[in-house]
Parts: sequence; structure tokens; C-alpha cells
Amino acid sequence: MPHARFERRIADLLAGADVRIGGDRPWDIRIHDPRFHARVLGQGSLGLGESYMDGWWDSASLDGLLFRLLAAGVDEQVHGAGELFDALRARLTNLQSPHRSGEVGRRHYDLGNDLYAAMLGRRLVYSCGYWRDATDLDAAQEAKLDLVCRKLRLLPGMRVLDIGCGWGEALKFAVQRYGVEGVGITVSREQAAYARQLCAGLPVEIRLQDYRALREPFDAALSLGMFEHVGVKNYASYFDVVRHCLPPEGLFLLHTIGGNRSVQRTDPWVARYIFPNSMLPSAAQIAAAVEGRFVIEDWHNFGADYDRTLQAWRDNVESAWASLDTRYDARFRRMWRFYLAASMATFRSRRSQLWQLVLSPRGVPGGYIAPR
Repeated sequence: MPHARFERRIADLLAGADVRIGGDRPWDIRIHDPRFHARVLGQGSLGLGESYMDGWWDSASLDGLLFRLLAAGVDEQVHGAGELFDALRARLTNLQSPHRSGEVGRRHYDLGNDLYAAMLGRRLVYSCGYWRDATDLDAAQEAKLDLVCRKLRLLPGMRVLDIGCGWGEALKFAVQRYGVEGVGITVSREQAAYARQLCAGLPVEIRLQDYRALREPFDAALSLGMFEHVGVKNYASYFDVVRHCLPPEGLFLLHTIGGNRSVQRTDPWVARYIFPNSMLPSAAQIAAAVEGRFVIEDWHNFGADYDRTLQAWRDNVESAWASLDTRYDARFRRMWRFYLAASMATFRSRRSQLWQLVLSPRGVPGGYIAPR
């Protein structure tokens, strides 16, 4: 019987990750629908995520289960039928072209400011916090923003560019703490509207704009969590734009999630439900695009901090579901839980990293001493 064969195959894969079907440990799995086995074997990560959204299985510790699957390399043993097509499409098509760049804004960042305000804490900063000396999420995010400003050596009167400015928190912090003025760009209408209100009365301009349209000078530039949407086909033009915006003595801080291997697309489930047309850069891809354009002054990895950041986001949003709009229905909540738990698992297993690079057009005279 094919069903029995599928069940044995799934049980063997899970056993290799020390996961039991119907077990009593937090990371064990409870399967509610027998179609689960064939769906996962036929569709890979897409089938795993969608079947969770559909209520076909559960785990008391979703992040614990997914961490064990990644740590054991189970994902590398199961590939969905559509993954070859996705890979070919990514190779043949520029998924992050100018006319596609706004899609992630509409489908993810425009979901609702109420959701992100409930999840992200006192500051709407949708990127990894810096937990070196912090004990809570708000302190970790403030420490990250201050670290960015110190790495850029911001001084009063500087004009600063924020590529992918989100809800405007980084520019507001830099203006209030370091006396700069700034321009922030985003492809999300919801983010732009919020950021304009947040920065009202400050020397900050928020634009709904693609980075490729930038044609003006700045003293320093930063980008926090936006590079994951650029795509390897556009890395050279991205760094060209930043280089042309900076003077010879200017600094650029790139804050991005990174992967251990060079790819051209993201996970199929993530692409369909969370971040369309996204991909994580590898160190090799970044270095190749930077070559001849910038000097790499510093490369800082604090990826382990993202697991802790994501856990704080999960705690916040789980406590807020009852007060949020009913459009975030039961299936959306399961989707969001899977997204956050899978993200925790990738950082906990060290499959994903969080990098901050400091780049200079010609090299800092006498060398650059990086703050930590």
C-alpha cells in the first residue's frame, strides 16, 4: 500500500531528527490527517507549511520541531515537485525587477500596522535586535539602532539615507540622538504613511520609492533588513546606486540576513506566503558584488541574536491575537506561527546569519575601528 510506504518514509525521516509521531516530548509531532505524509513527500517545505496552516498536524514546540528537522538536514532529503520549476524561473527571470519590487510591500509590509505594532514592541523595528547587553526586546532594538549610528560615525548636520526605512524608527532615532537629517525610502504605502506621522516635525523625508531611482548625494547611508528583497541579479546595480550617493569619505552600513550557501531564490513556502520574490544573499555573492565598488571595513555576525528577537516577537503577537482585527483569522495565525517558528529554527541551527557590513568607497584613512 502506498500510504503505508509514505508513513514509513516520514517516520524514518523524523526518527533521524529525534522526532516521534505521537510522542510526549514538546518537539514531537501529532498528525491529524493521514494525507500529511504524501503531501510532505510530494511538496517538500511547501507541503509541510501548508499542511500546518490547514491543521493537519501540530507540535507543542513548533520551533523546537523545525529546529530538529533543519539540524538533521531533513529538508535536504525531501524536495517538492515544483522546486525545479522555481529554480529555473529564478535563474531565467529577474524576480526583483523594478515592476515587481512593490509586490512584497503590498503582500507583506502592508498587511496592517496594527499587527506589526502588536508584535514588534515599543519601536516598530522589523529586524534583529542586538542582545549583547540587553535583557528585553525594546532595549535590544535601541542597542541595535545605536550600534548602527556609531558604526556610521554620525555627526550633527549629516544627511543620511535609509534604504528600506520601514516605519521610520531608525531615522527618527538617528535624528534625535545624533542630530542628523535624513531621507527614507520604502515600497510599502502603509510603512510610508506611518513613518511620515512618526517623523512629523523632524528633518526627515519619507518617500515611496524604489532604490534604483536614487540620484542625489548623502553623507552616509544605511539599510536594515531590505537587502533580502534585492536579488542577486540586482546586487551590482544596488551597490552602484549606493556608491554614487556617497562621497569618498562616506560610510554605508548594510544589515542583512545571510545564508551559508549561494542560491537565487527563497524557500517555496516563504515565497508563497511571506516574502514574495525574496532571497538570502551568501557571503560570496555580497563580496563579488562589492568588489571594485567598496572596501569592506567590517563584517559583524550576530545571527544568534535573531532567535531571541523572534521569540520576543512571537510572545508579543500571541498575547495580542484576541485584540487584533478578525481579518487575522485562524489560518492566518497558523501561517504566522509557522513563519516565526521556522525563522527561529533557521537561526538556531545556524543555517541563517545576521550580518552588518560597514563599507567605504575608498577605504578609511588609517583604518576603521568597529564599535561593538
